[in-house]
Amino acid sequence: MSDNDKTPKKPDGGLPNGMFGPGSNKRWIWILLPLMFFLPMLTTMFTTDRGTEISYTEFLNQVERGNVAQVTIFGHQVQGRFRQAVDTGGGTLFGQDRLFTTYVPPFGDDRVLESLRENNVVIVTRPPREPITFFGVLFNILPLVLLVWIGMTIFRSMKAQGRGIFNVGQNKAKLYDQDTKVKTKFKDVAGLHGVKEEVEELVDYLKNPQDYAKLGGQTPKGVLLIGPPGTGKTLMARAIAGEAGVPFFSMSGSDFMEMFVGVGASRVRSLFQDARKQQPSIIFIDELDSVGRHRGAGLGGGHDEREQTLNQMLSELDGFDPTETVIVLAATNRPDILDPALLRPGRFDRRVTTHLPSVKDREEILAIHAQGKPMADSVSLAEVAKQTPGFSGADLKNLLNEAALLAAKKKQDSINMVDIVFARDKVMLGLERKNMTVSAEERKIVAYHEAGHAVTAAMLPNTDPVLKVTIIPRERSMGMTQQMPDEEKYLYSRDYLNDRIAVILGGRAAEQLVFDSITNGAQSDLEQATKIARKMVTDWGMSDVIGPFSSGEKENIFLGEELSKHRDYSESTGKEIDNEVFAILRAAQKKAKETLEKYREGLNKLAEELLDKEELGAEDVKRILNLA
Repeated sequence: MSDNDKTPKKPDGGLPNGMFGPGSNKRWIWILLPLMFFLPMLTTMFTTDRGTEISYTEFLNQVERGNVAQVTIFGHQVQGRFRQAVDTGGGTLFGQDRLFTTYVPPFGDDRVLESLRENNVVIVTRPPREPITFFGVLFNILPLVLLVWIGMTIFRSMKAQGRGIFNVGQNKAKLYDQDTKVKTKFKDVAGLHGVKEEVEELVDYLKNPQDYAKLGGQTPKGVLLIGPPGTGKTLMARAIAGEAGVPFFSMSGSDFMEMFVGVGASRVRSLFQDARKQQPSIIFIDELDSVGRHRGAGLGGGHDEREQTLNQMLSELDGFDPTETVIVLAATNRPDILDPALLRPGRFDRRVTTHLPSVKDREEILAIHAQGKPMADSVSLAEVAKQTPGFSGADLKNLLNEAALLAAKKKQDSINMVDIVFARDKVMLGLERKNMTVSAEERKIVAYHEAGHAVTAAMLPNTDPVLKVTIIPRERSMGMTQQMPDEEKYLYSRDYLNDRIAVILGGRAAEQLVFDSITNGAQSDLEQATKIARKMVTDWGMSDVIGPFSSGEKENIFLGEELSKHRDYSESTGKEIDNEVFAILRAAQKKAKETLEKYREGLNKLAEELLDKEELGAEDVKRILNLA
């Protein structure tokens, strides 16, 4: 470029943006298009030649002279054509183009039509012309301009979201690459130590594939994360995205499905093509069970669109070249419904299970979620971890969040242990029913019911210690007796289970002992006790009569329960199983009642204190029952 050329340049070397330049705003085109369409019409409307305007008297004179050839009458307006131009004298002519315009008087003129006919003038009549104004033209054009603008806005929005009719089969996965800031790392994932070891191997392989290739090793093509909801499967996937440093395609299984036939398979092809172009890379499919269900299952056959999508996914997994460094990572909490073809070696040939966290894991998870939350000195995360058996990582996060909201509501500067305990009860049992009115008689029944649970739990030898007893009504119960094991158990003896059933039936036994009656308040207790007793007989071989036996009961999750249950035993064996279940329940009921009769004084004291204080802790129970 010469020194005299003063045209400014963009950073990329192009000319500056103009109205129609390469980088111009396209909206000008959509504004000008309607104007270009209407310009010829507007030009015709405003430039119609009406000829010379003459007086009405002159018009009548020219008619009588026979110089008017034709007239067109628009209401009071008359337009016509002279046979020849009119000389006014002195060389001045009007009507050089022989066109003229005049106006009939408002009061009318009956003679003019007769005169026109006598002089053989061609008469044409038209409706009166509306006056052409700026606002009239604007109101005619504005609706069309508005419709065009709305249509283009919708079209551009659909195109931007990738939902245009031509993009419906394109890959919808979210891409995380080196330029994407993913904050989650392996250090942010507490517990799941075995899972982290497995996925760290994948990350290391993607970063250093040559170290594995020289030893002839091949990493799995597919890794399936299996575990209950809230145990950290998706969190682990985000950590892999943060650690890998390679393109990471994240997509939910439901994103493959669409109302159009064949779209799911098309999106699978597009996803794998994009991943191959940027290898080494990772594909993450969350909720794999939504697209990878067992084919042809159910009473009504399969789902054609889902099965086509699954077939395409199986084909893509098989089509991986041994030299390709593309790993498919998937997560599901329903491995039992996945198609067997997905799980064979060569596809998802490695399965990593994310279990519910242990006590140590829960303490680590709580420590991570406690970051950024001011905790009072009274808070012991180790104690909270012990009091939350069965909580998943998501449950623990929600627990601390509820405690923080409660502390903020009370205008506190920090979260204390009381807030966490209250949040735990809220998560487990629901909100307190403060507006619930309970009669004195019902309140007494509930107090003895919960006291019966607490006494049997405290006095029987093979039970977990009592943590808390309460008769505060909540959404899911009228009261609660909570036990906390000294340490986590993975194996349960028959003695422990028998005593556990006795504790569960202790509330009903207390009602019978004290009131010589029973209520419907033991419904959930009976359900839980019956479930444990049946498993002892049919699954765990803990019946002396039945012996070492497994019922083989299975349920096809695609069908109704009554239709799908399958039993590998005869009708007579079924009766024996029922008799054994009844025997276990009756024995537990008898044990609970005998225990309460033996410690009747403690039962009464505990119930009285519950009626007075509504909630008792572990130390209170020990003090009342002289166990301290």
